[in-house]
Amino acid sequence: MKNLYNFIFSVLVVICLLACDNTQKDKQGSSQDSLIMKNTTETPINNNFGADLDFLKLYDTTVITLANANAQIIVSPKFQARIMTATAGGREGMSIGWLNYPLIKSGKLVPHINAFGGADRFWLGPEGGQYAIFFKKGDSFDGQNWQTPAPIDSESFDLVSQSESMVKLQKQAQLTNYAGTTFDIRMERTIRLLGKAEVEKIVANELLEKVQFVGYQSENQVTNIGKEAWTKEKGLLSIWILGMFNASPANTVVVPIVEGKESELGIKVNDDYFGKLATDRLVAKEKVIYFKADSKLRSKIGISPQRSKDIMGSYDSDKQLLTIVKFTFDPQSKDYVNSQWVHQEQPYKGDVSNSYNDDQNLGNVYELETSSAAKALRPNQSMLHTHSTFHFLGDKVALDAIAQKLLGVGVEEISNAFTKN
Repeated sequence: MKNLYNFIFSVLVVICLLACDNTQKDKQGSSQDSLIMKNTTETPINNNFGADLDFLKLYDTTVITLANANAQIIVSPKFQARIMTATAGGREGMSIGWLNYPLIKSGKLVPHINAFGGADRFWLGPEGGQYAIFFKKGDSFDGQNWQTPAPIDSESFDLVSQSESMVKLQKQAQLTNYAGTTFDIRMERTIRLLGKAEVEKIVANELLEKVQFVGYQSENQVTNIGKEAWTKEKGLLSIWILGMFNASPANTVVVPIVEGKESELGIKVNDDYFGKLATDRLVAKEKVIYFKADSKLRSKIGISPQRSKDIMGSYDSDKQLLTIVKFTFDPQSKDYVNSQWVHQEQPYKGDVSNSYNDDQNLGNVYELETSSAAKALRPNQSMLHTHSTFHFLGDKVALDAIAQKLLGVGVEEISNAFTKN
C-alpha cells in the first residue's frame, strides 16, 4: 500500500465524476472536497452509530448488526465482509469506524479502488513488485495500470452462518500476479463481537467497570484450493487487514516496539513511504513509536518483523477514546510481502504493521493495519491471521491504566508526545 495513496488524488477526480450527486455537473476535475462528508441533512455526520446504521441500511440490504448490551458492530457482506463501524454506547453512542458516505450513497463503482471505509476490512498483498496482484503482467507500475482486485474491492462475500455474536462469510476467487502465477483461493472471515469475559482477558474487570468498551475480532483464513503449491519463486500472498477510523487533531498512534540496537534489529520505524517525517509528526523512542494521526499530512509508518510486537493503538484526548489493536504475530516468521511499485531486490522484506494518516484526500481518516506472514501453501493448506480491535471511552484514570498495561505508556504521555519535541 506504499504507493496507493500517492495515486489517490488523481483517483478522486474519477470518483467525483461517478460518485457525487447528479446535480454536480463540473466534469473537469471537481474539488476533492466533494468526496468528504459535509454538514448536510442527507447523510449522517455526527459520528452517531444509529445514524450510520440507518444510512447503511438505505444502500446495503445485507447489513448485519451484532449487539451485546451497548457494544455493537455492523457487518456488511456486500462490502467485502467489512466491519463497517462499531460503538460502545448503543444506538446513540459514538460511531468509531470511518465511512465514505458519498461513494456508498452513489451506488456506483469507480476505477482502481472503491474506498468504502470500514473499521476492519480484508485485503491481500502484495500490492506492487514482481509478485503484485494489483498489476497485470507486463504493465508499468503506475496509477493508470493499478487496480485493486475485484474480489477484495467490489464483490460481495457469501454469508455462511450467523449467531448473536458471530458472522462467518466466505468467497472463492482466482487471482493472477504480475509474474503470471495463478492463485485459486477461498477467503473466509469469521467476525465476532467480543463479550466482557473476552475483553477481560486483556483488561481487568475493575477497569472495565469505569469505561464504555467494545471489542471485535476478525479471524481471516486463506486456503489454496488450486492444484499447485505456492512458492516464493513464483510469488506468495499475505492477509492484510486495515481499520479506518476518524482522525482528530488530538489523536496519536502508539506502537510499542522491540528495544535494541539498530545494528542488530534494524531501524525502529520505516517512515520513508512519503518522505521522512519531522519530530512534530513522528517520535521514535526506545520502546515506543508515536505517530500523528490528524489527517493533516499524507504519511505512513511501518514496523518490521524484527521490531514488531503483537499490539498497536491510538489515543484521542479530545474524545477520551483509546483504541487497541492486537493481532497474531510469530516473531520467527520473517517473510512479509513488500508492496513497493518497483521490481524489488527483496520482495519478502515488508512490514508487519502500518499506520496511515490521510490529508483529506479520502477524508478525515487514519488507518491501523496489520499483515500476516507470506506462506508457501500446498493444495488445501490454509493460513490464518487474527485481527482484534478494542475501543475504550470514558474515565481518564481508567484509560491511563489500560494504556499503561497494554501499550506501556499512559494517556498523558501519549497526549504530550509532540509537545515535548
